[in-house]
Amino acid sequence: MPQIADIIKYEGDNQTFIWKHPIEDFNTGTQLIVHESQEAVFFMNGQALDLFGPGRHTLESQNLPLVGKLFNHATGDKTPFHCEVYFINKTEQMAIKWGTDSKVEYVEPTYGFPIKIGASGEMSLLAEDSRKLLVKVVGTEQGITQAGLVQKFRMFLMTRVKTYFAQLIKAEKLNIFEIDEKLTEMSETLKTRLTPDFSEYGVSLAQFFVTTIVKPEEDKQYQNFKELHFRQYADIAEAQLQQKVGVIHQQTQAQRMKIEGEAIAGKRAMEGYTYQQERGYDVAERVASNEAVGQMTNMGVGLGMMAGVGGTVGAAVGGVMQDTMGGVLNPQQAQTQSVAMPCPQCGKPLPAGAKFCLECGSKTEQAPAGMIICPTCGKQVPAGKFCMECGAALAHNCPKCGADVPAGGKFCLECGGKL
Repeated sequence: MPQIADIIKYEGDNQTFIWKHPIEDFNTGTQLIVHESQEAVFFMNGQALDLFGPGRHTLESQNLPLVGKLFNHATGDKTPFHCEVYFINKTEQMAIKWGTDSKVEYVEPTYGFPIKIGASGEMSLLAEDSRKLLVKVVGTEQGITQAGLVQKFRMFLMTRVKTYFAQLIKAEKLNIFEIDEKLTEMSETLKTRLTPDFSEYGVSLAQFFVTTIVKPEEDKQYQNFKELHFRQYADIAEAQLQQKVGVIHQQTQAQRMKIEGEAIAGKRAMEGYTYQQERGYDVAERVASNEAVGQMTNMGVGLGMMAGVGGTVGAAVGGVMQDTMGGVLNPQQAQTQSVAMPCPQCGKPLPAGAKFCLECGSKTEQAPAGMIICPTCGKQVPAGKFCMECGAALAHNCPKCGADVPAGGKFCLECGGKL
């Protein structure tokens, strides 16, 4: 005679996900005890029937409607019936490890080279639909542990994870060298994709985490692209640093020039002159220190500038220079003024361009082009060294330096010696 249980309760351990009670014959008065975070399901002829939640239940026809339809028990107390009872652990099964059994091969979207990577992590499972879980996963087994449940989902999980993983990387164009920064986003996306797949078996995917991406560190091609990737970031960082240093240097120089300018301006204000006056003084000192004729000629430009910026100083120095250097700055004019033609009547010197003699009032002759008036006889003769009328020399040489001296000159233009 089969043993009939008076009390039905869970007697498995904490690692058991689904546990089947060893006794299968009960009375309608049998007591069923279901702990918190558990469910009890009556199973008969391959069908998951009546379900009981946490609490103490007395089995009777009123709370066994589905069992009663299949087993026409007699009315009255303690009517025996045959049925299987499964206890399902409703707690969240945490820290279940997962990992790809092989590398996922795809084309890296940023640099376009083929690469193989793996992934691993942890997940948490929860019994969502006890009836569906018993029918699709457990069947006629005596029960299933957490490890057994993972083993049943292993191939299913690997296929889905590798497919979704490759699709995610391609869709998001994830850089392999920056993929670790996206682990949280990847975990959430994969969990969303996997949840409907687990629900088909009555299981809820409570948590899903990608914790590690296995990269081909030994692959030479991967190493080359990795070096290229991080070198470009180093170059950018160095360029940005140099730019900041340049800006700081320019700001420092500008601040230094500003301080120096303010100091010089303050000094001028204390001494009672302006920048324009200071430049005028500088030009005057430079003019006074130059003695060569060529340098003095260049100073004429400085005098014009000095007259504009130095007002009084420029005008004063310009006047002195014009008085003292007039002959040197314009030698042709000096020659014209210093060499006076003699009057052909009285022999007195005539100013250049004079039409009448200042002494005797005689009208003077103007020599045409190519002709000169002899200072000795006063006749117009062709330009040359001797007069064709009287034979007098038209040009003289300085007895000291031998330089040519224009007719009528009293001093040598080269050495300044008196003739």
